[in-house]
Amino acid sequence: MQSDESLTIKVETENRQKHARISAGRLRELVHRIGGDGDHFLIVQRIPDIPDVFVQVWHEHGGEYQLEHREGRDRFFGTVLGDRDRVADAMAGWARRDVGWDAGIVWEPLGHDAPQDVPELPADVREEVEVRIRELLRCGYADRAQLTEDAEECLVDGDRRPVSRAQARELVDRLWTERLAEQEAWEGGTDPERLTEVFEALDAKGITARENFTCCRNCGTTEMAEERGEGARGFVYFHSQCTESAAAGHGLTLLYGGFDGSVETTAGVGREVVAALDAAGLSTQWDGSPETAIQVTELTWHKRLVG
Repeated sequence: MQSDESLTIKVETENRQKHARISAGRLRELVHRIGGDGDHFLIVQRIPDIPDVFVQVWHEHGGEYQLEHREGRDRFFGTVLGDRDRVADAMAGWARRDVGWDAGIVWEPLGHDAPQDVPELPADVREEVEVRIRELLRCGYADRAQLTEDAEECLVDGDRRPVSRAQARELVDRLWTERLAEQEAWEGGTDPERLTEVFEALDAKGITARENFTCCRNCGTTEMAEERGEGARGFVYFHSQCTESAAAGHGLTLLYGGFDGSVETTAGVGREVVAALDAAGLSTQWDGSPETAIQVTELTWHKRLVG
């Protein structure tokens, strides 16, 4: 197995670290690392995340490895292994969907919660929540946990909570699955993926670049200083309201500036951002003024879900 092969997965750890699209070698490092206080487990989901499908491992220094995988709400299995490399190989094989990824492993069925009898939401409540969750799904940045919280909280009014956590989770999983089916028809690279590539390149060249960053311009500009990379001379970002506008078909507004606050640096950052976007085939509108936001136009906002 090539240790540098990329796996289309998301990994979460007990200490709240998240890793996406890491190599098989990096996954092996994480398996080797776990076992200490506050860092006992890994949860691995494929990208895009599919409800109730994952593999996970628990380990405490000096003990064996409890490896588990789930393939649907009522198919949950576990085993105990002593060899951490065997664990890493199995998890990487699962991520790649290798035939026989678990050959030689003896699984035992694990207990799981019985399906809840979740009351249906009133039609007017369901429709209102669905509108909001579909908007966020089109934006494409929230995971299922965040969406579930949004669904539960979006109609809260004082002590009135018309959507329970279970109802929110069920609604989100249904709409999430529908969105996954929609994106199967998207071919090739999408505009949001090209945008991400531009932002990653800018970030590596001294312009701190952040997507869907904070809720508004005031918060974004204030908090960008904390995001400043070593040696970075400027920044570019768009906040969640900009994302929603792009997802609704109205183009994307990019906000930018220089960390020294000068007009010259800000204008220079603007020119670099526009040049990078144009080189990636993304259309822009900008009059060259450091006081004017950059508009990315003619976008098809097909943001693939991660989870």
